[in-house]
Amino acid sequence: MPNTSPSQQRTRVLDFFERRPVPERVPAPDATASALLRRYRPLETRAAGGFGSVEICLDSRLQRRVAIKRIPLTSPDVRTTAETVADALAEARTASMLQHPNIVSVIDFTYDAAYAYLVMEYVDGMSLEEFLAEVDGHSLTYDEAACIADALVQALTFAHENGVLHLDIKPANVLIDRNGHVKLTDFGMATLTSAAGFGGARGGTIGYMPPEQLRGDEVDERTDIFALAAVIYEALCGTAPFRAATPADSESRIEQGVLYPSDLLPDIPENTEEALLCALSPSPRDRMTSVAAFGDLLLAGLGHAREGRKSLATMIARLTSDEADEDAEAPGRAERTWELDPTEGYLGSQTPHARRILTGLGAGVSVAFVSWALLALVGPDTAVARGAAGAAIGAAAGAAPQMGSALVITGLIVTALAGTPLLAALPVVVLALALGAAWWLVWGRLDAGASAALVIASALFAGAGDPVLAMPFAVTAAALLAQGPAAASAVALGGALGSLVAALGQTEGALGIAEAAQAVVNLPSLASLALGAAAAMGASAVLARAWQRYQDAAKTGGYVLASLVPAAATLVGFALAYPMEIPSLSPMRAATVAACGIASSIIVWIYLYLFGYRKSSTGV
Repeated sequence: MPNTSPSQQRTRVLDFFERRPVPERVPAPDATASALLRRYRPLETRAAGGFGSVEICLDSRLQRRVAIKRIPLTSPDVRTTAETVADALAEARTASMLQHPNIVSVIDFTYDAAYAYLVMEYVDGMSLEEFLAEVDGHSLTYDEAACIADALVQALTFAHENGVLHLDIKPANVLIDRNGHVKLTDFGMATLTSAAGFGGARGGTIGYMPPEQLRGDEVDERTDIFALAAVIYEALCGTAPFRAATPADSESRIEQGVLYPSDLLPDIPENTEEALLCALSPSPRDRMTSVAAFGDLLLAGLGHAREGRKSLATMIARLTSDEADEDAEAPGRAERTWELDPTEGYLGSQTPHARRILTGLGAGVSVAFVSWALLALVGPDTAVARGAAGAAIGAAAGAAPQMGSALVITGLIVTALAGTPLLAALPVVVLALALGAAWWLVWGRLDAGASAALVIASALFAGAGDPVLAMPFAVTAAALLAQGPAAASAVALGGALGSLVAALGQTEGALGIAEAAQAVVNLPSLASLALGAAAAMGASAVLARAWQRYQDAAKTGGYVLASLVPAAATLVGFALAYPMEIPSLSPMRAATVAACGIASSIIVWIYLYLFGYRKSSTGV
């Protein structure tokens, strides 16, 4: 794509999403159209013609390419009624929502006073029309034809079973991606084409419409079978059998009959030729009654669809390689690729895996620290050996954070059993195992963010030596990485596990009921765990709400409130932990607590800048 200046980009955006006055007969504008289109940034125009245009755009929320087809709702040459266009819009919206591997997915469908907008998945490849124009002989091998025919038969069978006709099957609507996958696009557009006053009867394309569609008579599944056969005939024989300048000329060619495929391809399978000739009959009564029946006869012995897919992938890669190289070398490409998207953040805009990397890194470092502390009690004698073992365990947890939470729980239990008489350790071990296993089964095994939050909280409580100082950072990690109850439980259970790890270090591995109670059942710990759980749940809810508001109105005020929650929880937790001693505590102690609260708020803003505003159901 050639480099363009910011002013040229703005001009293209205005040109693509332009609005123009229309007669009152057009349906009232949909208020959601302008809001929807603001999230897409035009990159490249792929097709433009008398009936609509296709623009390749960047989805600013999901950081992916989409294809937006803009379809005019009025023709200067044909007068239409509001009811006609409204009915066509409803039918097009319904038909375009088919979900099938061989049908181009529709992400959204909306319209305003002048245009309908079809937001579709972006298929990185070529249309069959483009492919045939580029290859030798303008035709396909038998394997390639089998691959395309098989995919189209499956797509149309699914559509017909759901009561949807395509009515505009042509090579331009058959897309092939770089992996050789074939998809059919533009379901429902034929009706809208006709209602808006464009094209021939029922909105098809001359050369692929059967006589009944050209005349505007009743159409059914056999109409699509005719068009499909015309496409396959062209793909095999290198020529469109009924292409003409007018509907009358095309109908005349159909009545005369098609040139036998065997005259052009002497080795074509007999059943394939029979299927094509039957499906291209002028009278619907002489065609197959179902696409599946046509496909069964056509494909028997034609070729190997799997080999055809490999061949198509190779050819598409070769035919598009020059275009891809020019696109990669174009000036300004890096700037567009690395453009900051607030929803994904600075790092998220550069790599779609930024959040997963952060989650794994946080889990890995935390598990490595906890493992090092536990190995000092039951592991190797040398610090180097303990460090190596801890690093290896941390690496495993970084690769799979869900494993990290299980390792921390298991490590604590094993260490307690190794250094404590069985009867003394049994109550603590049973309770830790029950709570840990229940938490892991509900959240830990499924939610990487929750597991990372739990091990981070464990490392903070184990290393800080003061639950009041550890709590705001544990709250921040849980609110950013997890959601709702998962975040709250990660702080509560993770903090308790970390406090027990610290107690093991102080008692040289002994962890009976008395040592566990002394570590957890005290006012600072209980206040920090309870308030931390509540704050984590509240902060994650505020972040989720702020993300929703940002999507609706691009407002960021909710994130300010979310950043203040950990700091506020720190001050409240400090007051609850030392209700009687606060007047006698040193100014340095109070300043340290305040600094931790402020730092937790700063971390929230750093995270939002680096990883964006987006908040998924799991936080990651």
